[in-house]
Amino acid sequence: MQVLKIKAVISAMACGLLLVSGCTGLPVTTAVANASPVAALVALYTVQADGQRAVLRAITRQTIPPSSCPSVVWAGGPQQLMAVRALPANVPARGQAPYDSKAALFDVLTCEATWPAGASSAQVAGQTLAAPKADIQRIVVIADTGCRMKGSENAFQDCNDPVAWPFAQVAQSAALTKPDLVIHIGDMHYRESPCPPGNAGCAGSPWGYGFDAWQADFFAPAKPLLAAAPWVFVRGNHEICARAGQGWFRFADTQAWQAERSCNDPANDNDADFSNPYAVQITPDTQFIVFDSAKASGKPYTEKDAAFGKYKANLQLSDALSALKPHNFFMSHHPLLAVASGKKAQDPLPGGTVGLQSVFKTNHPLRLFAPQIDVAMHGHIHVFEALAFKSAHPTSLVLGNSGSANDGNLPTRLPAGFEAYPGAVVEDYVATTAYGFATLDRQTGEPGQWLMTAFNVQGTPLFKCAITGSKTKCTKAGVEP
Repeated sequence: MQVLKIKAVISAMACGLLLVSGCTGLPVTTAVANASPVAALVALYTVQADGQRAVLRAITRQTIPPSSCPSVVWAGGPQQLMAVRALPANVPARGQAPYDSKAALFDVLTCEATWPAGASSAQVAGQTLAAPKADIQRIVVIADTGCRMKGSENAFQDCNDPVAWPFAQVAQSAALTKPDLVIHIGDMHYRESPCPPGNAGCAGSPWGYGFDAWQADFFAPAKPLLAAAPWVFVRGNHEICARAGQGWFRFADTQAWQAERSCNDPANDNDADFSNPYAVQITPDTQFIVFDSAKASGKPYTEKDAAFGKYKANLQLSDALSALKPHNFFMSHHPLLAVASGKKAQDPLPGGTVGLQSVFKTNHPLRLFAPQIDVAMHGHIHVFEALAFKSAHPTSLVLGNSGSANDGNLPTRLPAGFEAYPGAVVEDYVATTAYGFATLDRQTGEPGQWLMTAFNVQGTPLFKCAITGSKTKCTKAGVEP
């Protein structure tokens, strides 16, 4: 009986919201009783989760019945019906400003299945994805990819111009590097406000937090890169509950779907705006720790702040995870050690997120990070930066230059003695505001050795950085680091 009720609700929504032909006047049970599932596959991709667990996700625009997921054929295994993760829904607006306020329509079904051991590939609706690799050699890293449309800031990027918003080309160029893994360090969705009348740069763009904006901002341009390798998603501030959090939990989060953590009800935001950290195994001695900093403040917390307690607890979990492997990459959207542009390019400022710093220093007063953290990777600042330090601080990489409107100007050199944080004197530094992406290639020899290459939109190398443990040396491409 409950199944029929669910079908009735979703079918009614399909008639009323999706304008499915032939619905009017048909009893729901009659309409679906003898129908076989018909699904149009919108996106197929793999989410790399904790340890070596991987989840195959499919987004479909199904017709009849509305709650049926497609089957997946595992190479080397049986056919399996994918499970429903999130049903279609039309979620009421969450109290945004009137000019930004509209319901979030998710006219798609999100389905999933855990990759079984031994399967070499998966096929869904004629599309095939290769299995996640146990031996990861090359990783693509991107962040801050969406096209900014924000009325409160009067900020409207030219989303219709592939040069002004180059994420589609970035994704294509990155896919050509044939990665084994892709990491997105947050801020996938930016189309929050309607394009102003007369603005040809973004005219006709979808906006809001429903699937049409997610499709335009992420799934359509990312298609070749989604097909290239499994993805690790790191949550950014654009994916908090009050913004694009509903889509985050439908499409990117690694944990089982929970209504209480769907961001549909603002009463649950104090929980859903925070997630426990987890570690993705890269090699037997190296792991990448994923830390949800989405709600981090630019101002310091006090110990009485609820967010302080949340981040403190998650830092404790992160520290415990880092103790399991000798080499760790820490990934959060917000940087702790970074350079920000001042009023002039020659006047750089420390760019770390003060709220996180105020928490992390309680565990690690000088270093901010646990001793096993070699490298910290972030987005949030819309530039590329690589910083290494004279002190014992980990290398800090900021990779927020993958599509969203760039942030200011950065100097090509820093003043002598520049500190990204008290005691963190920068020893090696490269930066660019050019759009692009980066790769990490494992090096033979001692564990903890990687070569990072920063590319422009077309895939031309800009910088190469040799990473050994927490120390990094960068040079312009074409010069041996």
